[in-house]
Order: sequence, then structure tokens, then C-alpha cells
Amino acid sequence: MGLENIKHVVLILSGKGGVGKSSVTLQLALSLTQQGHNVGILDIDLTGPSIPRLLNLEDKKVTQAPGGWLPVEVHDAREATDNDTHKRGSLHALSLAFLLPSRSSAVIWRGPKKTAMIRQFVSDVLWPPNTDYLLIDTPPGTSDEHIAIVEELHKLAADVQPVTASNGNGLALEIDGRPKLSGAVVVTTPQAIATADVRKELNFCVKTQITVLGVIENMAGYMCPCCGEISNVFSKGGGQIMASEANVPFLGSVPIDTGFGALVEGVKDLPNATNGDPATNGHGPEKSAELVERYKSCGLSPIFADFAARIDQRIRNPPDS
Repeated sequence: MGLENIKHVVLILSGKGGVGKSSVTLQLALSLTQQGHNVGILDIDLTGPSIPRLLNLEDKKVTQAPGGWLPVEVHDAREATDNDTHKRGSLHALSLAFLLPSRSSAVIWRGPKKTAMIRQFVSDVLWPPNTDYLLIDTPPGTSDEHIAIVEELHKLAADVQPVTASNGNGLALEIDGRPKLSGAVVVTTPQAIATADVRKELNFCVKTQITVLGVIENMAGYMCPCCGEISNVFSKGGGQIMASEANVPFLGSVPIDTGFGALVEGVKDLPNATNGDPATNGHGPEKSAELVERYKSCGLSPIFADFAARIDQRIRNPPDS
């Protein structure tokens, strides 16, 4: 079964740890579902999975079914109604954390075992048959997980003569020309120390024939919880400069928003909340509401809605088509 019924696979990459790949992955997923797409999140950061914590689903476990694993449902799809004219897609997630005995269990694996786990994630997960997007949250750098996932995704493309490319470390990757893998979103922060490492990730994409769908500059300033004004905490514009020099699209900058942190912690009234949202009647969303509904009132929601729409447009209408 595996990924056969998934239309588009997108990697979320960064050469630097701590830049917010997992939060970017989650917010892109929520935005895509709000635009009517059915989405899956695959967390392949085997030693430091963050997606279950961000989803507040750390106690969930994967269900074993005939033919493979069933991913954890975050929320279901919803058709448009008289009160809400927008169709909402479903969201499912899978992470190694859902398979561990406890949230404090350490994963101490060498490369071959990591590779075997990645292969099982690709081949043995029963994603819903109408999944439009699978977002793959990766660890920092270009590790065994990256090599394994790229090899497996390219192998899914059939009837095309494979070619061999180097990953820059003397390891050969078997590459296939058919784009089962739609591309990658690369995440950085503005500082030079981050962009220096992320440039290596862009080079990894070139050498493994992965289309860069865009660069997101995360933590670009601080959004005041009182007035919404953005102040630069770190340097400014490093991500945009890097994208321009690498000749890849720059999707935009994302400020630090305490409201998003409150959202994933389940706080009732969000800082920087968007007033007047129909789902909240102008008030902070209830903790019991689904994450996708509460995210509508987050100050970052419009930013990621724009990112998601542009990524979707770029995948459906590639520049060279």
C-alpha cells in the first residue's frame, strides 16, 4: 500500500537544528486542510520526534491493521455547510513516538536500523486513499534519514531508467526521474550561522534532484502579544538573500508569535488572536475545540495560508510546464 494513493509528497528540510521545521510542518498542514486538502504528516526525526507533542497527541498509539499501520487521526474532513462555506480536509499523522512504550523512551539506533524504519514508514503505512499531500518532517542536516527517504521516494517512480548521483559524502543515491516527490520546503532563520548550514541543504536538493518549492525564514522578528508590532530580534533578511543567491523561491518570513506556543499548549485565549473569527465568535477559542479550528484565530494563520496556497500552485503548475 504505502504511498501509492498519495498525490504529492513534500519534504520539510533544514541544515540547522532549532529553526522550527516541525512547527512549520504543522502549520502548513493545518493551512492545507483549511483549504480543503486531505493531508498526512510523516515525522522521520527518529531520535527527536516533535510532531506528537505539537499535536498534543503524545499518548496516542498507532493501530496495527491488515496490511500495515493506520496513522493517528488528528481531525476528519468536513464538507461545506451553510454556516461555513469552506470545505475542510482531513489530517493524519505518523511518528516513531506513537510506537514507543513511553514519551521518555530514547531511540539509540545506528544507520542501518534507521534506514529500515524509514523503509517501513514508506511501505507499510495505510494512509487514507484520498490523501492530497504528505508532508515529511525531517531531522536537521543530511543524515541517514534523509538519504533513506529520498532513495525510497525515488524508487516509487516506475518505468524510468535510474541514474546515480552523489550526496557529496561519497555515498551514491539511486535517483529516478519521475516526480513522485513533488519537492521540498527549506526552513531557516535569519542569522548567518543558520543560513550557512541551510545552503548545504539546498546543495543536497540539487545533488538528489529535488525541486525546492520555497524557502521560509522562520523566527524573523518578534510579534508583540499586545499590539502585534514586529521587532527584529535576530538579523534580518538572511533567508531571502540566501534564496536569491541560490535562485530558488522565497516564500516569506515568519515572526515569533507567542500565540502559536499558547495554541499548541491548549491555552484558551491566544495572544495575537484574530478577532471576529466565525469559529470563536470573536473570543479566544475553547481548549476543547479541534486544533485546526483554534488555529484559525492564531496570528500566524494568514501567513501560512499564503505559503500553502503558493506551494500548492507551484506543484500543480510547475514553472517549466
